[in-house]
Formats: sequence, structure tokens, C-alpha cells
Amino acid sequence: MKRIGVVGNPRYSNVSTALGRLLKVAPAHGLELLLGPRLLGETGATGPVLPASAKEIDLLITLGGDGALLNGARWAGPAGTPVLGINLGRLGFLTAVALEEMEAALARIASGDFVLDTRMGLEARPEHDGEVSESYYALNDAVLHRGGLVRVVHMKVWVDGEEVGLYRGDGVIVATPTGSTAYSLSAGGPILDPRLDAIVATPICPHTMAIRPLVLPASSTITVEMVSSPEDIILTIDGQIGSALKPGDRVVVRKAEQSVRLVRLPGGSFFSLLRHKLRWGDVSEQMQRDS
Repeated sequence: MKRIGVVGNPRYSNVSTALGRLLKVAPAHGLELLLGPRLLGETGATGPVLPASAKEIDLLITLGGDGALLNGARWAGPAGTPVLGINLGRLGFLTAVALEEMEAALARIASGDFVLDTRMGLEARPEHDGEVSESYYALNDAVLHRGGLVRVVHMKVWVDGEEVGLYRGDGVIVATPTGSTAYSLSAGGPILDPRLDAIVATPICPHTMAIRPLVLPASSTITVEMVSSPEDIILTIDGQIGSALKPGDRVVVRKAEQSVRLVRLPGGSFFSLLRHKLRWGDVSEQMQRDS
């Protein structure tokens, strides 16, 4: 890996510091850094500009939190370009490297000492009046949810052309295994090992006990039709982009042709990440004393 793209969220107070450290250490490893327009425009950094196509770089580094990585993955994922997230925030569940580990991690990556995790992506296609509009690529999820009013929305869900049922509630989340630890988990969905080839459909605040999360084969095509709503329904991709929908519109979600390749350093695992980041299975010392 020689040509490295760098993008990030300039709102992080330490993004300029992190970028400066990258620019300083990269030449020692024979790496050329190409900087995204926002970094060039808002940090005062100088250097070659990131090309328009991710196919022209060998690796994309994202500076920020999970949001920066998701944004970068939607650009680099369809091109098959690996993505490395450097965490400048608090949680950083998807980002592989902490800021204090950045220089050592870059040296290891330059020497080939890294692992590529293949993560399934989703393609979401809204259909307005029967016409297919823009297609979206997601690493985490495609979410159909109501706007600001506290009103129930009605959606019909199909899997591979067979009707599942009418969903009454605040919406539905269609997530990858990677996205199962994000919004879907908060809505009561299961955690899926990211190595699984599966899709989870999780209702948001369903108004019936008869609707619960579904784990489906990755070969499934999930179709959601907007039946009725007091206002526009919103399709949100990875919590960042999307479009408005009206009754009668549909969204078709299926596995994307190209997976996202996330870079991580050897030694970690998904379950150690759960324990460290989400405190999964943790029992506090106070609880142990009280038992």
C-alpha cells in the first residue's frame, strides 16, 4: 500500500494534530497521503488532493469516529478499497486504531502486518411512483422512520416477494451484521457476528407483540412499502444520508455486490471488542459483592 487517501471530520478538535502527525511519519514508510477536500479546506493542511475515484488509492484512512468511517466506507467500499478508521472520539466501535497507536499502526500496515475484515454491505433502492430513484450503499443499515410527529406509521414488509405483515410503529431498521451493534441493537435487535452472511430486520417501537426482529439470509430481498403516515417517512442510510418517502413508495433492500474491507491489526477479535467497547457481559465489582 503506497497511495493512502485521508478523510475526516474537521469538527474534532484533534483532527489537525492527527493529520499533522500522519503527514510527518508517512514519508518514512514510503507512503503518499492524498487529502480529502474538507481536510484541506478546514485544517489548513497542504498536500495532494484525494482523487475522485477510490479505485485510484490503495487504502483510505478516516480520522474521527464511527461516523467518519461509515462515510468513508460508503465511498471506498463499492470500489473494493480497504478502510482504516483512526478513532479521535469516545467510543469508536468500528474504528480499529486509537490516536496514541496511530504511528505504530501505520508502520505495521506499511510492512504488511494487518488483517482485512470483509464486511457485508447493503444496497437500498427507493421507488417513487414505481420509478427507481437513486441507489444507496450502506455498511450499517437502511432505516425507514417517521419524522418529527409522535404518530404511528404503517408499513408492509415483504421478503423475497412473500408478505411478512403490516408493521405498525415508528419504523423499521434493515441492518447488516456490522450494523447489528448500532441502531438495531438499541431498538432491541440481536447482535450478529460480523462473519455471518445475514440481514436483520428490526421494528422500531412496534405497537404489537406480534412483530419482532427477523434474521434473514443475506440472499434475501426485503421490500418495505409505505402504507400510511401523517407525514413523510424518511429513509436514512447509516444515519447520515437519505431521502423522503410518501405513502405508496417502496424501498427495496438487498445485499450489495461489493463488500467493505476494514483494516485491523492482528490480535483483536469481535468479542473482545464487545467486552471492551460495550462492556458486554460485564458484572461490576459491586454487583459481585452483593451477590
